Amino acid sequence: MNENKPLLKGWEVKKLGEVCEVEYGTRVVRKRDGGTIFPVYGGGGATFFMDTFNREDCLVVARFAMSEKCTRFVKGKLFLNDSGLSVKTKNDKEINQEFLNLQFLHLNDYIYSLARGAAQKNLNVPIFRKLEIHYPRSLKAQKRIVAILDKTFAEITKAEAIAKTNLQNAKELFESYLNNVFENKGDDWEEKTLGEVIEIRSGRNQKEVLNPNGKYPILGSAGKVMGYADKFLCVSGTTIIGRKGTINKPLFIKTNFWNVDTAFGLIASDKLTNEFLYYFCRSFNFKELDKGTTLPSLVKKDLIKITISFPKLKNEQKQIVQKLEQLQSQVKKLEVIYQQKIIDLSELKKSILQKAFNGEL
Repeated sequence: MNENKPLLKGWEVKKLGEVCEVEYGTRVVRKRDGGTIFPVYGGGGATFFMDTFNREDCLVVARFAMSEKCTRFVKGKLFLNDSGLSVKTKNDKEINQEFLNLQFLHLNDYIYSLARGAAQKNLNVPIFRKLEIHYPRSLKAQKRIVAILDKTFAEITKAEAIAKTNLQNAKELFESYLNNVFENKGDDWEEKTLGEVIEIRSGRNQKEVLNPNGKYPILGSAGKVMGYADKFLCVSGTTIIGRKGTINKPLFIKTNFWNVDTAFGLIASDKLTNEFLYYFCRSFNFKELDKGTTLPSLVKKDLIKITISFPKLKNEQKQIVQKLEQLQSQVKKLEVIYQQKIIDLSELKKSILQKAFNGEL
């Protein structure tokens, strides 16, 4: 916690309100004030653009609708909305602004703990103004800490970028192989429309079957469990895809289930294996069939016209699925490694900040 931290030798401690200027942003809305030049920030990232600015090189703290990442330093000119506030040193001969920016990054989790509210977390500003700022009395010492952190963080940022690139490459590797399977079909493949080889089972309102003690999950377009039922519409092995909402993320469901009216259940005929149908759906871009205006939507008459190519022999379909599942398993292992690397680098940043503001650098 920020309070009651022991004073380090050669360091000063003062309340935020004593040494920093805290200024609220100005309320603006996209419809009335939107433009194209300067990004608008509030409690989070940039939301839209304006043609005027009210801050430059600014330390921003979330004020309304706080998320866990509630502090950030924004370089360049920006417009600060009223859902955020800015903090700057009153006397740069006493506290270096770059040092202050890094200390706020270190204090991010503590500042978030000052949020109040259930549905929407808002900053308790009076308590925030009493936040303790710890700093070496020597500006030279502050700048030395900033230089060490800047150099270290630059290396961590490079490592994070590599890990994120590797993670994206792993995902794209599978998608590339999957697409290649269906683009380079063999001589013994046949071609049909989906309407000829599958049944499309429309979902129904869950109110008629909703039962908290039900045996079967009620699934929406993204596969989210929306309750349970005593009856089911689709059997285990059905591919589910959104009719409205999430229309491009087919899921393979390994249990009997009830699909709501925003989701289609795709059931393979005896010409296809269930798994082959699922991977075909994974390879198909359903966004091309989007008929929605405000909400992505698919219609059944378009789905049945989709052309699907497949091996005539089910054993060949099974072999293709087996290879896809093996590759997907390997890719998932790589994803876990790279995701953990990204988490570890984030924790390393926190650890180094902790050392810096404990006077250990």
